[in-house]
Amino acid sequence: MLGVSKVMSALPMGFDGKIIEVEADTSNGLPGFAMVGMANKTVEESKERIRSAIKNSGFDFPNRKLVVNLAPAELRKDGTHLDMAIAVSIMTRQGLIKNEDIRKFLFAGELALDGTFRAVGGIINIVEAAKNEKLARVFVPVENVDQAKLVEGVEIIGVEKLADLVAFLIEPSAKSGVVKITTSSRNRSVTEQKLQHLEEQRTPRAGWRPQKPEGPFLDDILGQEMAKRALVIALAGRHNILFHGPPGSGKTMLARVAQNLLMPLTPGEEIDVVKLYNLTSPYKGKPLRPFRSPHHTASSMAIIGGGSRSEPGEISLAHHGILFMDEIPEYPRSVLEALRQPLEDRKITISRANAKISYPADFLLMATMNPCPCGFLGDSTRECKCTQTQIYAYNKKLSGPLLDRFDMVVNVARVNSDDLIEACQNRVLSKTQHKKAILDICSAGDRQHKRFGCCNFYNSNMTSDYVKNKLGLSDNVLGLLADAGRKLSLSARSYFKVAKLARTIADLSGDEEISVKHVGEALQYRQEIKM
Repeated sequence: MLGVSKVMSALPMGFDGKIIEVEADTSNGLPGFAMVGMANKTVEESKERIRSAIKNSGFDFPNRKLVVNLAPAELRKDGTHLDMAIAVSIMTRQGLIKNEDIRKFLFAGELALDGTFRAVGGIINIVEAAKNEKLARVFVPVENVDQAKLVEGVEIIGVEKLADLVAFLIEPSAKSGVVKITTSSRNRSVTEQKLQHLEEQRTPRAGWRPQKPEGPFLDDILGQEMAKRALVIALAGRHNILFHGPPGSGKTMLARVAQNLLMPLTPGEEIDVVKLYNLTSPYKGKPLRPFRSPHHTASSMAIIGGGSRSEPGEISLAHHGILFMDEIPEYPRSVLEALRQPLEDRKITISRANAKISYPADFLLMATMNPCPCGFLGDSTRECKCTQTQIYAYNKKLSGPLLDRFDMVVNVARVNSDDLIEACQNRVLSKTQHKKAILDICSAGDRQHKRFGCCNFYNSNMTSDYVKNKLGLSDNVLGLLADAGRKLSLSARSYFKVAKLARTIADLSGDEEISVKHVGEALQYRQEIKM
């Protein structure tokens, strides 16, 4: 009889994966199946699934005392990811599987009673953990192959049934029910990816930005040229933007148009987004850049993350995408203030009594607000009925520090009726403005990726040191920035945000150097909200 069998597996732990060593041992005594190593109810219940799966696959289950240990023992285990590894460990202990390289492989997947494998969540976390441990192969259910192959440099083996897995481990040339994939590099420019995305037929999925071939498009917004220009700049450089204006002026529609102007995800961004959405349940399909729009009644836990399982919140689910907060003053003050730290650090650490987990939160915050509770303060057509106290209390819901974290504050005024009628009559249905904006945004993205040598780094990510030492600002530009800082009472954060914004404007124009005109335009988007 062989000694204790050891098989490698992994579990998703927050945004990372944790290697789990599955050990199996049999001994004389009453037949029984004991699982040790801080296994919760889900893992405990796997005993009956694994017993039935082994028998229904045509193999004998050991009629002896069986102990399975999940190491490290002090780590709480949760989920069905360990089923495949436990079954392989048991069958290796019996001598049914003889493979000298078994310790170099990693197994992850859920078993059904008939011996077939079901997909599990968090598969990218698991494959990355295997890659970090330099494990040669990763065996996953066939349904998980599409997500697993996003991780480069790892050999993925997709298996359909337990019997196929055993046959493959005994004789690697066995092909039945086995999908063998070696991932490779996928380097394409953002513009090439965007053009491909425009040609592909995309299927809507829950939790993802749905396909909207009918719009709205940029050309559907009549007037509001400055606001549309600001939207393109915000999307090109990933700058936080606040649209401020009366009801019906087009603020929300601008945000909806943004969904159809988003750049495609780069390969690295795809992995991050899939990891976050795949933590709780597997999914199928091509990942799209997220657009999250939580209701203003959402709790702080729903926005930030947490709960009994420390799951990611809306700010993490919007990672590499947009978090849209319509009528931002209607959100609880505690929720808004909780955004301040993630907006600066671009990550969130959830600390609870039994866990401390960090999630990325690099999102573009897009928000709208009215000038007062009734919405008609300063409107030329309707009279505001709010008291000064109500107006002050409404605007004070956005604290100074939070407001300072917006790169752009743009006033969206109501379009005059005569101008609206004229715009309707002169409207062009070719969507030329929308198509040009897509190409401009993607071209600016390519320039940023080339400049920073990173496919998930944008102008908004620049540090103050980079702005001072690497942008090469001329004396005229520095002089204008200094004058603006004094006259507009810009904070140090706002000062550097203007410089970053000017860099994005220059990228959209295809200019290598930041000029005075770029800074001048950037300063136009730092409008003050009057209390």
